[in-house]
Amino acid sequence: MDEFEISTDKQLLNIEYIHSFLSTSYWAKGIPKRMVEKSINNSFCFGMYKKQKQIGFARVITDFAVFAYLADVFIDKSEQRKGYGKQLLQKIFSHEDLKNLRRWHLVTGDAQKLYEKFGFTHPENPLRHMEKQQQPKYQKLTTAT
Repeated sequence: MDEFEISTDKQLLNIEYIHSFLSTSYWAKGIPKRMVEKSINNSFCFGMYKKQKQIGFARVITDFAVFAYLADVFIDKSEQRKGYGKQLLQKIFSHEDLKNLRRWHLVTGDAQKLYEKFGFTHPENPLRHMEKQQQPKYQKLTTAT
């Protein structure tokens, strides 16, 4: 694996790159740049860089005491299957401000096996878990024909 760096410095994040990736992802298709910026501003973010070029991203929504939600985790398609995703997750879960949290949540449509390696399982008591979903207004606009 080539030399890489993982940083929580938001000044290093390439917002254009992050928006470009997320706006074409299955989970945030069509998301406006201003929403990506707002989500970054209100989250604890991790950027992954190879030779000063951003190749990955993740954000954590947390109270820094007991709970965190892991979101928008990705590695550039050209850098996938090289172990970078595992390195990024290891950095997140071992971060001093996050390593003792009692509960983590995430939603993924394609990476269950990866997250299982970090201790994630299906909810022990799924009937206790509830959710409220709304289709974002930007998706309603982009899916109209």
